[in-house]
Amino acid sequence: MLDYLITLMPAMLSGLEVTLKIFFLTLVFSIPLGILVAVGRLSKIKPLVAVIQVYIWIMRGTPLLLQLIFIYFGLGLPTVGLQLERFTAALIAFVLNYAAYFAEIFRGGIESIDKGQYEAAKVLGFSPVQTFMRIVLPQVVKIVLPSVANEVITLVKDTALVYVVGLGELLRAGRIASNRDVSLVPFVVVGVFYLALTAILTKVFQQIEKRYAYYQ
Repeated sequence: MLDYLITLMPAMLSGLEVTLKIFFLTLVFSIPLGILVAVGRLSKIKPLVAVIQVYIWIMRGTPLLLQLIFIYFGLGLPTVGLQLERFTAALIAFVLNYAAYFAEIFRGGIESIDKGQYEAAKVLGFSPVQTFMRIVLPQVVKIVLPSVANEVITLVKDTALVYVVGLGELLRAGRIASNRDVSLVPFVVVGVFYLALTAILTKVFQQIEKRYAYYQ
C-alpha cells in the first residue's frame, strides 16, 4: 500500500499545484474586485448600479460550471481560430464568479457601518477615500470575515470544476488514477489533501479573527 501511495504522489502533487494556483490567484484578484464592485453597487450613479446588479445577478444565478464552459468555449471563439488558454479561461471564470459573491458580502458590511462615522470623518477633514480606507474598511473586514472565510473554503472545493476545460487539477488526477487502477484509494488521497487545505485555511482565519478582536 505504501509503495502504491508513493506512485500516486507525482500526479497528485501536479494536480495540487494547479489547484493551488487557481485558488490563490482567484483570491488575489477577486477580493479587490469584489470590494470595488461593492463600492460601485452603493454609488449614486444609477447606470453603474444597474450594470453591476445585472453582473451580480448573472454570476450568482448561473452555475460556475456553466460560466467556465461559456468563457472557455464562448469567449475563446475557437471557430475563428481564437482560443483562450485553459488556465486563463478558468481563472477569468473564477475571478468573475467569486468577485460577485465577495461584492455582496462587502456591500452588507459597508451598509452596516453607522452613517454617523462618515459624518464624523468629514468633520475631521477626512476625504471620502481616507474615510473608507482608514475608518470603514477595517471595521468591514472584521464584520465580513466569517462570511469571507466560508467563501474561501468553498473556493478550495470549487477548483475541482476546472476539469471541464481540461486542466489537470487534484480531483482529476485522482479520477484518472482511480479509473486506471480500479481503486478508490486515489479518491481517499484526494480527500485527505482537501481536508488538509481546509484545516490550514480554518486555522489561518481563526488567527485573523483573533487579530481583529480588538474591534469588539
